[in-house]
Amino acid sequence: MNLDFDAADLAFQSEVREFFAEGIPDAWRIRVRSGLRLEPEDLIYYQRRLNDRGWGAPTWPKEYGGTGWTPTQQYIFWSEAARADAPAQFHQGLELIGPIIFTYGTLEQKARYLPRILTLEDWWCQGYSEPGAGSDLAALRTRADRDGDHYVINGQKMWTSYAHVASHVFVLARTSQEAKRQQGISLILVDMNTPGLRVQKIPTMDEKYHTNELFFDDVRVPVGNLLGEEGRGWSYGKVLLDRERMVSAATAIFLTQTVRGIRDAATRRRIGNMPLIETPGFAAKLAQYEIEVIALQTMVLRLMDDAARGADSGPRGSMVKLRWSQLTQAGTALWVEALGPEAAHFAALGDTGAGADMPYAMQGALYARVTSIYGGSSEIQHNIIARRALGL
Repeated sequence: MNLDFDAADLAFQSEVREFFAEGIPDAWRIRVRSGLRLEPEDLIYYQRRLNDRGWGAPTWPKEYGGTGWTPTQQYIFWSEAARADAPAQFHQGLELIGPIIFTYGTLEQKARYLPRILTLEDWWCQGYSEPGAGSDLAALRTRADRDGDHYVINGQKMWTSYAHVASHVFVLARTSQEAKRQQGISLILVDMNTPGLRVQKIPTMDEKYHTNELFFDDVRVPVGNLLGEEGRGWSYGKVLLDRERMVSAATAIFLTQTVRGIRDAATRRRIGNMPLIETPGFAAKLAQYEIEVIALQTMVLRLMDDAARGADSGPRGSMVKLRWSQLTQAGTALWVEALGPEAAHFAALGDTGAGADMPYAMQGALYARVTSIYGGSSEIQHNIIARRALGL
C-alpha cells in the first residue's frame, strides 16, 4: 500500500528500512511469516535492540521512554517491519499494562516498572479470564481481601499466556461486593514469585507451551501494588481491552507476511507441470485474499487517522479485530493448502518433542484458531459493532 509521505517521513522510512535489513536473523523469518511469536529469549533480545535505538515503545509518549511517534511514523515502522519479516513488537507489558501504569499509576510505580518493561527485564502476563468468566469478565470471582497493609488474593485465572516465563501478573480481583457486577473490581500488580501463586500448563493443539491456569491461594500482596483507585479495575480493564484491539490494528499490517508465505509456497509446489500459483483456482483464492488484506489495512489507516485527530473511532477497533482474526485464520489455512503434503505432521510418530518439528505454517494455522477468542471473542466484537454502529 502506497501513501504520500513528506521528506521527513521518507527519511524516517529509509532509516527504519536500513535497520531491519541488517537486524533480523534469518532463523526468525519463516516463523514470523507464519504468525507465530518468537521464543521468549528472542523477543527479549529484539526488544532490547529496539530500545537501545530509542524505538522500544512506538506507542508511548516520550516522557515515559517511548518514541512519541506520530501515527504516520508508527505506520511506517510497522510496515517496514512487516516488509522485512520482522516480528510484531508485542508483549503484555509494552502494549497493555505499561500504558495503564503511566496513566493511572503512582510516581513510585512508574519509576519502578516502566524502565523494566522497556528492556523486558520484567515480563508481564494478564490475569483476567476465569472459569465461567471469559467473555463475561464481570462474572469474575477471584477475591482480594484487605488484611492490614496487604491484599490476600484467592481464586483462579485461565488462559494466561506465557505465565510460565513471566515475572509479574496484573490481576483483576474483587475487593468488595457491589450490587452492580462491574463495581468492586480492582487491578492489582503481583510478583509471580509470591508464595501461594501456582502455574499449571494448559496443553494446546499446536503442541507448544503458550498458556496456563493460575491458582491464587492466600497470595499476600502489598496494598501499594494496587494500580489506580480501589474498585476502578473494571474501567481500567476496559481500557486495556481497547488497547488490545488496537494492537490487532497494528498486527493487521503484518498480514502481508502471510501473503508472501502463501505466494512462496504456491510458487514452489507443482501440480503436474504447472506451479500451483498459476492454476486458475488457487490464483483466484490468493488474489481474493490479498484484496481483503488491502481492504483491512485501509480500515487500519482510518483508525490511525482517528487517533491522530483525537476522534472517536466508534466500533472501528472491534471491526478491525474481528476482520483481522478472520483473515489470520483464512491466510494460514491457505498457506497450509499451498504447501500440500509438506504441511502434514503427526505427533504420534514418537515421543521426541514432535512439536518442534511441526512445519511453522501448520503451527501458525493451529495457533490462529485462538485469534477469534482472545482480546474479546468474535461473538463479543459482533455485539459491540451491533450496539455502537447499528444501535441494536
